[in-house]
Amino acid sequence: MKKLNRNVLGLFYPYISKNTWKSLKKQLSTRWIGQGPIVDKFEKKFSKMFLNNKKCVAVGSGTDALHLAYILAGIKKDDEVIAPVFTCGATSIPLLYIGAKIKFADIDPRTMNICYKSIEKLISKKTKAIIVVHYGGVACDLDKIKKITKKYNIKIIEDAAQALGGKYKNKNIGTISDFTIFSFQAIKHITTGDGGMLAIKNQKLIEKAKRLRWFGVERNKKNERWKNDIKEIGFKYQMTDIAATIGYDALLEFNENIAHRREIYKTYYDILRNNKKIQCLTSDNIRNDAAWLFTIILEKKDYLQKKLRELNIETAQVHFRNDKYLIFKKYVGNQKFKIMDTLEKKYLVLPVHSKITVSVAKKIAKKINELIY
Repeated sequence: MKKLNRNVLGLFYPYISKNTWKSLKKQLSTRWIGQGPIVDKFEKKFSKMFLNNKKCVAVGSGTDALHLAYILAGIKKDDEVIAPVFTCGATSIPLLYIGAKIKFADIDPRTMNICYKSIEKLISKKTKAIIVVHYGGVACDLDKIKKITKKYNIKIIEDAAQALGGKYKNKNIGTISDFTIFSFQAIKHITTGDGGMLAIKNQKLIEKAKRLRWFGVERNKKNERWKNDIKEIGFKYQMTDIAATIGYDALLEFNENIAHRREIYKTYYDILRNNKKIQCLTSDNIRNDAAWLFTIILEKKDYLQKKLRELNIETAQVHFRNDKYLIFKKYVGNQKFKIMDTLEKKYLVLPVHSKITVSVAKKIAKKINELIY
């Protein structure tokens, strides 16, 4: 295999529609560059595509969406929240804003998602919610987790930052749990530069969510200026029309975008799945996966990563165990994470994005099989 262009084989590449240049030029000539009508348009399009037309709230980042979800779920200081030990730190950091106590759960060895078997052991009278993350776009076992939450009357909050377009048992991610957040950070399925979306099952909370994203102000209220009181603490979490313009154009091309990602994803899987020294993380129904990351597990991870780097093929461990971060140390104590300990140095992410062709994905997978046999 010849060395290939490093720019083509980067691990990530932002998806920007070719139409966006024209759309941005048009938008920049209007009076709306902050939050305005294009944010509303983007929310409506997103709702129609992914949320069965239920209203949603666009914000400045996926982290903003998580913070709002935690507040709307009623999580308060000293409440306990169960979260996966393996995820982006942004999943749990907003809980620190609130002063909630984080209880980390171990992971499922098949998917590296939260392990439902480890959840129930962590539940106490103070448990307010369970945070689940669909790592790489592979959905968690929501049915088993829902049985636990119903038993103890606690909420599920889905961090679906990596799962846009994914399904669980033919239901769109975003239509199942109490709260679901999505991310439009630079390297996600679609980007708005940075941004996020909050989906809420209880639609009565939508207006409150909109107030909280803008300082607690009811922006649509038509009263006189000084009668428009602020009665709750809000934040500056709004999305801008510039960001929404980029995102809206990407939504128009999303079906083609995710179809391509799934082809790359399936190409890796078909070639690597019979290699007895490699485990591919995926669901039982690969076509339901959102195909953001393709992760493999192998003993010779460092060796493979070095050899692929020599061929200008970028790979990495995209997320890390949260219990090792100093900011979370006080919540861990002597807790052990058996599966996380086992997989910590064995997982590796391969490139999946619009600049990777199927033929290149085949070459990468075949080279991996040559190196690991």
